[in-house]
Amino acid sequence: MKFWLTLFLSIVCASAFSQQKEVTGIVFDKDTKARIAKVNVLNVTSGKSVYNTFKGEFNIAAQPGDVLVFSKADHYSDTIKIKDYSAMAVYMRPKAIPLQEVTIRDSFLNPQRRLANTQKEYSKIYGSLNNSNLLSVGQSGVGFSIDALYNAFSKSGRNAEKLRGIIDAEYRQNIIDYRFNKAFVQGITHLEEPKLTDFMQKYRPGYYLVTTAGDYEFINYIRNNLKRYLRHPRAYELAPLPQVKWDTDTK
Repeated sequence: MKFWLTLFLSIVCASAFSQQKEVTGIVFDKDTKARIAKVNVLNVTSGKSVYNTFKGEFNIAAQPGDVLVFSKADHYSDTIKIKDYSAMAVYMRPKAIPLQEVTIRDSFLNPQRRLANTQKEYSKIYGSLNNSNLLSVGQSGVGFSIDALYNAFSKSGRNAEKLRGIIDAEYRQNIIDYRFNKAFVQGITHLEEPKLTDFMQKYRPGYYLVTTAGDYEFINYIRNNLKRYLRHPRAYELAPLPQVKWDTDTK
C-alpha cells in the first residue's frame, strides 16, 4: 500500500514540476535585428500570457507541444509551437518599413548655397533691403533711415524689392525640388516615365510641408497621393488648348 501511495505522489509531483517549467527566449525585429520590448507572449494551450522585458527577454510557463503567440501593435504576430526547452530566438516582422537613423548634414545645403551665391551676386539689393525700418537710432539720436526711404519711394528700390521676392520664391522651389526629387519619388511609387513626371507635377507638395514634415509623414503624403493618382490618373489635367487654323491663302 505504501509503495503505491509513494508512486502516486511521485507522479503528481513530477507532473506539477513539468507544468511549472518555463520557456525562455528573446524577441528581435526581423529587419533591424534589434531587440524589441512590450511584446505580449500568449500560451494558447494554457491561456497564460506575459510581456517581455525592455531587453526583449521573456519567460513563460509552457511545455513541449504548447503554442505561443507573439503580438505587438507595430509588428505582425508570430506563432510558434514549442519543441523543447531550448532558449528561443523569435523574429517579428515590422508592419512599417523602418527608416535608418540619418544625420542630416546636406539636406537643404545645396539650395542654401545657391541662395547664398545669389545673395552675394545681388549684394546691393540685399544690403539695402535689410535696412527696411523708416526710423533709425544712432549716436546723434532718432532719425529717418536713408535706405528705407530709398526703398519705399524710389523706382529702383521697388524693383530691387521685387527682384528679392523672385529670388526668395525660387529658393523655396529649390527646397521643394531637393526633397521631392525623381529618384526619391520613384523609389516610393515605382512609377515610370511619363507617369512619374505627371504624378510629380500634379501632387507637388508645398514649401511648408517639405520643411516641417518628418520622413514618415512625407512618405505617407506621397503614398496617399499615389492612391488618388492611380484611381484618377487624369485628375487635375488642364483642358486642351483650342486648335487654331491659320488661313494660309492670301488674297
